[in-house]
Amino acid sequence: MSEDSKKNILGAPPPARHNNSDDIKPPLSPPPAPTKKIIIKSADMLPDMQKEAVDVAVKAFEKYNVEKDVAEQIKKEFDKRHGPTWHCIVGRNFGSYVTHETNHFVYFYLDQKAVLLFKSG
Repeated sequence: MSEDSKKNILGAPPPARHNNSDDIKPPLSPPPAPTKKIIIKSADMLPDMQKEAVDVAVKAFEKYNVEKDVAEQIKKEFDKRHGPTWHCIVGRNFGSYVTHETNHFVYFYLDQKAVLLFKSG
């Protein structure tokens, strides 16, 4: 049997691979950080402070998994930045009725978690 007939029976040999710069793919970059869905439900607070509250909350959620720890971090950060006495409640399901100092109240959602932050006392 000739070489040509063997090739037809066995099939053509696989094409030779060559290293071409077009074949080299750059390493995958890390996926972008997930964005949080932020909804301000109620606020008596200046917009800059609202943004600060959301930023502090996002960092607290990145650092802690337990809602109590998140609330503690937010409260302590606002006590430090804006003087005492701040109160913070974090969770999925709670009711509230609070008295707060003027311009020192915000209630918002970060994804599925609600954050209530206010100054009183």
